[in-house]
Amino acid sequence: MSREDQPPSGSPTIRTIAMPADTNPSGDIFGGWLMSQMDLAAGSVAALTSGKRSATVAVDAMIFHRPVKVGDEVSIYASLVRQGRTSMTIHVDTWRRPRATPVSEKVTEANFTFVALDDEGRPVPIISDAGETAP
Repeated sequence: MSREDQPPSGSPTIRTIAMPADTNPSGDIFGGWLMSQMDLAAGSVAALTSGKRSATVAVDAMIFHRPVKVGDEVSIYASLVRQGRTSMTIHVDTWRRPRATPVSEKVTEANFTFVALDDEGRPVPIISDAGETAP
């Protein structure tokens, strides 16, 4: 099987259940609800990476592959793909698993860009574990 046929290894950043209150008029889960869950997962990685308050500044390459249905288990995997001086790009893959089956399928993916911020909301350099700022 290819990587696209199986969720990433390891634990998801967020796992939740899609509920009826999150549906559009067609009965599928709102894309906006899914995007907000993805933003939460990316924000968690951004906070761990920067050790600071961080804010979403861009979302790129948002692709909705398949709909999510009420009752699906939604697993969101987020990983750092680029770190700049004050910004981070985090790739997020979202998978659904219908409640009664063991098979998951990718439903959405996107790249989220975050900026590390100080207490006044201004961009600040990200300090690495070694105490260095990115170039």
